[in-house]
Parts: sequence; structure tokens; C-alpha cells
Amino acid sequence: MNDLPQDGRSLKARLPALAAAAVTVVAGLGVRHVLPGDAAKSAGDALYTVLVYCLAVLAAPRVRPVTAAAVALAVSWAVEFLQISGIPAELSQQSVVARLVLGTTFNVPDLFWYVVGAAFAWTVHRLGSRRPGAR
Repeated sequence: MNDLPQDGRSLKARLPALAAAAVTVVAGLGVRHVLPGDAAKSAGDALYTVLVYCLAVLAAPRVRPVTAAAVALAVSWAVEFLQISGIPAELSQQSVVARLVLGTTFNVPDLFWYVVGAAFAWTVHRLGSRRPGAR
């Protein structure tokens, strides 16, 4: 397999992240049908950050797990704090996609659940990593 062209190695390295992103989207959309109210919202918040983590790994397959977790957490928190401005709420009235990606209202507990999602994704990535000493 070492004779694969760079594009082949790149695609092969990205497939697990792509699969994880797809599973995360399905889980995120389905969690509201399985869990009640606040539990579903909290799980959705954590899964949001897991998805951002997957997208970071998809964009840079050799990223260290700790870096991917930091990026995912920073993006999730940035989107949450953007909600204070009201811009996401306005955009969410016009688009379901905007509502799913940007949310609508700032909620302090969401910040905690983003940490949970980043920690979960980091743990799974570390456990699945074949690189010795990955952090």
C-alpha cells in the first residue's frame, strides 16, 4: 500500500473521519427521537463538537488529537458566543441549516457540553490512533 499516490493515501487517511462525521450527523439528528428534552439537547451539543472535531480531522488527517479537540472546542464556543449578537437567531429564521449549524440563543450550559464532546472525540481518536505517543 506504500505505492499509493499521495491522493490515494490522503483519501484513505480521510475515510475514517468522513465515516465518523456521517455517523455523528445521524446520531445528532436522531438523538431528539430517543432522549427526552434537556438530555437530547445536551447530547446534541456534545455531538455538535464531535462533528466539528471530525471535520477538523477530515481537513487535516495528520492533526494531533489534542489540536483537533482544541479547534473543535474553540469553534463550538465561538458559535455559542456569536449567539449573543442575535445574528444566528435571525439567520435561523430563514434557514433550517443555519439553525442546525449556528443555533439561536446563547446558553451557558452548552459551553460545558462542548467540552464533553471535545473530550469524547479526543478519547476516541487517541484510542484509535496508530501513531505511538499521539496526544
